[in-house]
Amino acid sequence: MMGIGQASQLRRVQEHVSNRTFDLMCVATAFVLAVHANHLPWWLSVALVLSLALRWWQRRERPGRVPGWLKVPMLLILVAVVVLDYGNIFGREPGSALAAGLLVLKLTESESPRDARVAAAFACFLLMAALLFGQSLTATAVVALGLLPAMTTWRSLEPTQIPTKLSRQLLPALVLLVASLPVTLTAFVLVPRLSSPLWGTSNSREARTGLSDQMSPSDFTELLTDDSPAMRVTFDGAPPPNDQRYFRAYVMWDYDGRDWKRADVPTAVSLPVQTTSSVEYRVSLEPTHQRALPMLDLPLQAPSQSHMRVDGEVFTDKPVDEVQDYTARSALHYRLQTELDPDTRTRALELPSGFDPRTHALAAELRQRFGHDDASIIAAVLRRFHDDGFSYTLLPAPLGRDAVDDFLFNTREGFCEHYASSFTVLMRAAGIPARVVTGYQGGFWNTLGQYLLVRNADAHAWSEVWLAGRGWVRVDPTAAVRPQRINLGAARAAAGQLPWYESGLLESVRNQWDIVNRIWDQSVIGFDALRQRGLLTPFGIRDVDTGTLERLLAVSIALFGIVGLSWALWRRSEGDPALAAMRALERKLAQAGIARGRSEGPRNYLRRAIRALPGQRVELDQLMRCYIELRYATVEPSPESLRAFRQAVRNFQPHRVV
Repeated sequence: MMGIGQASQLRRVQEHVSNRTFDLMCVATAFVLAVHANHLPWWLSVALVLSLALRWWQRRERPGRVPGWLKVPMLLILVAVVVLDYGNIFGREPGSALAAGLLVLKLTESESPRDARVAAAFACFLLMAALLFGQSLTATAVVALGLLPAMTTWRSLEPTQIPTKLSRQLLPALVLLVASLPVTLTAFVLVPRLSSPLWGTSNSREARTGLSDQMSPSDFTELLTDDSPAMRVTFDGAPPPNDQRYFRAYVMWDYDGRDWKRADVPTAVSLPVQTTSSVEYRVSLEPTHQRALPMLDLPLQAPSQSHMRVDGEVFTDKPVDEVQDYTARSALHYRLQTELDPDTRTRALELPSGFDPRTHALAAELRQRFGHDDASIIAAVLRRFHDDGFSYTLLPAPLGRDAVDDFLFNTREGFCEHYASSFTVLMRAAGIPARVVTGYQGGFWNTLGQYLLVRNADAHAWSEVWLAGRGWVRVDPTAAVRPQRINLGAARAAAGQLPWYESGLLESVRNQWDIVNRIWDQSVIGFDALRQRGLLTPFGIRDVDTGTLERLLAVSIALFGIVGLSWALWRRSEGDPALAAMRALERKLAQAGIARGRSEGPRNYLRRAIRALPGQRVELDQLMRCYIELRYATVEPSPESLRAFRQAVRNFQPHRVV
């Protein structure tokens, strides 16, 4: 009977919102701060969270609005810090920071139902604004979850609501969200689209850390710890083995003693390459805001709307600001540029003067020992990397001015960048033309999805040396030090022999989850005007124009309206639920010998039942009070109070009158 006691406490329209409603507003605001935290300054996020917590505590201890003399300075401080950090208050980042702060400040005056409704609506707007920064499946699910406390806040403000458990308040809001899915999906599919994807106008798919057209110490550390997808590759046949999955992006020619940079080499229709076979594949490249298109080494031709350089680099005509799909053809076994022109040889041997004297001395020693046998020099350097205590780590010691000397003779630890750079410098010092290539190596073959998933953590750097009669030959010095880098990837190779890491269980789950993300990207984020026009192709309609979409949308809205109206009429046909429950109670009392008279009102009837059943006085008194309040104290009782009354009637078992 506790439900009847709660149901009898119907809430009336009051001047101040309840603690439960305010708590729900705080939860909704916390969701907003959470979804915007990754693009807000950390100090602003901390300040807003502390302000929210302080406001919640203040209302619990000293209910009431925050004084105006305190709110105005807080508003001015908020605007000032946003302007100081961003330079203005316009744009996605500063606008989101300012709006998040305004939402927290709104809670300082949210005491009336009107203010609570405004705060909940503003929270919903900011939740949707978070999708301007990313529309991944996880981000969208978190935003949808954040709508739940906001909708529950609105529901708690209804005059007919009664205090109930939080779970009972959340459930109706969750049902509303689920019920809105059909309408949402219909609008998503049928509302006419722009020529770009729905979110493309906001340029929301932010480029993560990516490969650069120059290589400096520690450039790769952020990449090698970035587990986000870089691209997905599907092959016409079986995928190449792991040790042949080298994807070329940039070729570095110029070295100044510290940094490697690519050179402005001529464009080529095709490369001077000799090969007997090729592999065809399709790439889905994540946004990079750069123009390089990673290609399986070695590309034979450039995809459409792109061009190829003589060193094998491929560049698109405009930056990759959205997911870009392209088809490519490459050779895995080849001979590239077997004849080297003087200008290219000079560039491939150039080194800055005054750097790395010990490296030059080692190169002279190797040349003297092996003479003109360049292949033996290369093999000797690789043996040195393998046998002389070199190690692979993502946290190497810092290097000084003579970086290659420090690496080869002192620290002897690093990752692919250090090995590729030092090996290339050593080759040039020994008179062997060499260059650095950066791109990706490895990847995870997703058997279920039948595609190769290449992550930013698979970024890699290797060397190419020119040998007479063979042309440019790929040499990966990192593989000589840590072969696991080629088979396992950078992060796992650096992790050592940790059992939980080497098991690959977490990695497998993560990579399988990428299938879901890929489907989401293709079917939701990539749903553009072109795909919308081909929506009815399976039904024999080749091209859907805007007029057809509008008619389909109108018909769908009409159907949803008919379904909703039918449901409302069906519920109405059930009659008065409170009266129906009262009739059931009367039947139970009549069977116990207490029949209701024709002219007897419910109060008098139930009071007579109380006198006849003194042992059940408390239950009957609560039933009487609840029924009178449901029937006469409110225009439209809440569903929760009606359910509580019906359940109480079902649970009531009267004693027979003797």
